[in-house]
This record gives sequence, structure tokens and C-alpha cells, in this order.
Amino acid sequence: MRRISNDLAEINPLATHRLTPLTHASNGAVLSLHSVSAESSTDPQLSTAPLAMHDSATAVATVSAKGARRWQQGHPWIYRSDVTRRPDAPAGTVTVTDHRGKPIGVALWSPASEISLRMIDRDARATIDRSWWRTRLARAFARREPLNGVATAYRLVHGEADGCPSLICDRYDRWLVIQLMSAGLETFRDTIVDVLDELVAPLGILARNDVPLRAKEQLPVRVELLRGSVPDEIEVSEHGIRFLAAPWRGQKTGAFLDQRENRVFIGGLARGRALDCFSYHGSFALHLARNADSVIALDVSGEALKRAGENCERNGITNVSLVEADTFDFLRERQTAGDRFDTIVLDPPAFAKNRASLPAAIRGYKDINLRALKLLSTGGLLFTASCSFHLTKPLFLEMLADAAADSGRRVAIRALTGQALDHPEVITIPETGYLKGALLEALD
Repeated sequence: MRRISNDLAEINPLATHRLTPLTHASNGAVLSLHSVSAESSTDPQLSTAPLAMHDSATAVATVSAKGARRWQQGHPWIYRSDVTRRPDAPAGTVTVTDHRGKPIGVALWSPASEISLRMIDRDARATIDRSWWRTRLARAFARREPLNGVATAYRLVHGEADGCPSLICDRYDRWLVIQLMSAGLETFRDTIVDVLDELVAPLGILARNDVPLRAKEQLPVRVELLRGSVPDEIEVSEHGIRFLAAPWRGQKTGAFLDQRENRVFIGGLARGRALDCFSYHGSFALHLARNADSVIALDVSGEALKRAGENCERNGITNVSLVEADTFDFLRERQTAGDRFDTIVLDPPAFAKNRASLPAAIRGYKDINLRALKLLSTGGLLFTASCSFHLTKPLFLEMLADAAADSGRRVAIRALTGQALDHPEVITIPETGYLKGALLEALD
């Protein structure tokens, strides 16, 4: 499985939604998702005080016609170069006016950031206070209700996609992990944590503020315990598969949650000999094992495969073999040996970390997909994915077409997939569309 990548997006607010309780099959405990009175205190030795909070936007920022048009077209960011009059105010919220002086909304203001303004409400008269955050967060939680019965780990708030710019909140059973990724948002940290306590009543809230983006905002980069206690490892489940998440030190906020539906999808179609490349902790392999005769979980990290083995034991799975090897080398060797697999999964890390690395990344993606296609048996299935934002959907499909052409086989597209329900992709914000996947079938 992949390593890295942070995400973003936007949706209009709605009235506060009363949320139903969640019962966990693992232990019967209930994570309440409705209004409760939660009394928690923050250990001063484990967290630092946030910047001064701004409930209402009294300072004013003026933006260029280009910046205003960006908002009107559905993208919440306005860059430093489009702020024609900077507010004389610390990080927080500001009222934004266009080049004619017309108020056009309220934004989170980050003085040191290249992304100076993040639109948070189109109503310039809006007061961004506790009530506002409660309404916005409750709306985001309501959207995840379909996941209550199938998973105990999922994203509750997906940044701009939920109208909460630069805020990430992930649920791991009875605990929450958040990321505050802008200076403007940081000023509301205590308010957000209080509202999360009220709506969710978790046993603990951890801030995984160890993302490099915070350094660009001139914010501390560290992991902080904000409320209660959060264990080093948490057992979670998705569609009946149990695995461990590591909120303090794991990838992202503790686990890869964005491929949930894709794991279930290919797991239901798996058959025969299966190969899970870049397996990491075996998330895809665990689902493949339900229907495949045998599965090879392949990863270059022996430590990651050790966790994959533990997850297999946790689920009573005995048909998964762990292979420590470089995926490029393994696929090349298996092709030379004339090996065949009925089901293959490719879920590599982000090869394209920036625009400059895209050409080399495309070559890498094509190489592994070409070799995987050559390893498929007739009628075999390849589920392939990319989490590189810079590799757009058209480029992804073009790369797959080139790989299919070079394989000399007739390859059909069975399905195109994206991010999980809790990681919504907003069509007017390209940055939200980082994950794309395809199910391919070798017809001959």
C-alpha cells in the first residue's frame, strides 16, 4: 500500500444534524454522535496554547478580479499574489471584498502562507463561532452515517470537501485524530476540539500536526495529545476485516482510509492466485484472501510485512504468503520465469511528488503496469491505482493505454474508481482528486 499524501475540498453548510450512536462490534462500546455534555481537560504538558481565536471577521482583505472569480467558480483558495490589500491582522478570519469593494465572503487568513485566504463562508456577514463550527461539523458527520455499520475507522472531516478548509478529522473506533493545516484554522483549535467533544464524545483526541505544510504556515510541526488519552495502536475494522491503526506514528493519521471501497471491490472479485504489490500492512491482501486461493503480499519493508502477518493472524487468514522484495524487481523476475496470476493489485506510493518528477513517475507507473499485465492469466484482473495528484486522470488512463499496447494483449476497462465516500472529491477543486483507480481485464 501507499505511503503519504494529504487531501482537500468544499461543500455548502446545512442545518445541524442530529446523529445516531455508533456501536462497535469489537467491544460493544458506543461512540455517541449527538449532542452530549463532555467535560475534558487538556494536559498543559502535552499541548501548547493556540493562537488567539477570532470569532468574527472584523479585518478586511481585498482581492483581485482573478481571485474573486476563483471563489465564484467554486475553488476556496486565493493566493498571495491575488490579495491586493492585505489585512492588518494576525491569523484568523477576515471579511473579503472584491476589487470593487463588494463583500464576497469570509475566509481563513494565513499571513505567511502562499495560500493567503481559504474561503470558509460565502456570507460576508457570517460569524465564525462555536455555533458555526457545530453546524458545519455536524453536517460532515451526517454524510458519513452510511459507514457506521461497516467500518469503525473513517474520515469524519475532509477539509475543503466538507467546507472546513485545512481541517482533517479521522475516527479510529472511540478516538479521533485531527490535523490543523493552516494558521487561520489554528486560531479555532480550542473551539473545534470542544465541538468534537460535544458531538462525538471520544475517549481522546490526538493532533497529528507533523505535516510539512504547517511549517509553511509558520506553525509548530509536532504530534500533540489534545484531550483524554489515545493508545499507540487501535484495532479497527472495515467490512469484517480487522487491522491495527497506529495514530501516533503510522502513515497519514494512522492508516490508509481512502481505499476502503476499492479494497472491498477487488476483494469481492478476486480468484485463483493473487498478488498484492506494495502491500504495506496487507490491507488489500486481507480482502483478496477471502475469495482467492492464495495471496502473495509483496513489500520492500520487512517491518511493514511483519504487521501484515499480524493482521492476517488477527483475522484467522492462512492463505497469505509474505514476500519481502522490491516490486519492480519481483515483477521482472516473475515475468522472466513465465509466472501467471489471476488477480493482481498495484497500489504504489506517490511516484510524482511534484510536477517536475512527473515524466519519471509516468515511466515508473507504466513499467509496473506493463509487467503486471503480462503476468495476468487469460481473464485475469488487475486493479491498479495512483495517489499522485500530479498524475491526472487523463494521464493515468493514457499511461494504462500505453502499457496495454506494449503488453501485446487485449485489455478491457471493467471499472474506474476514485476515493472512498468519506474522502469526497469536489469537481471544482482539482487538488481533491489525488486518488484514481482502474480495474482491467486481460481478454486473451
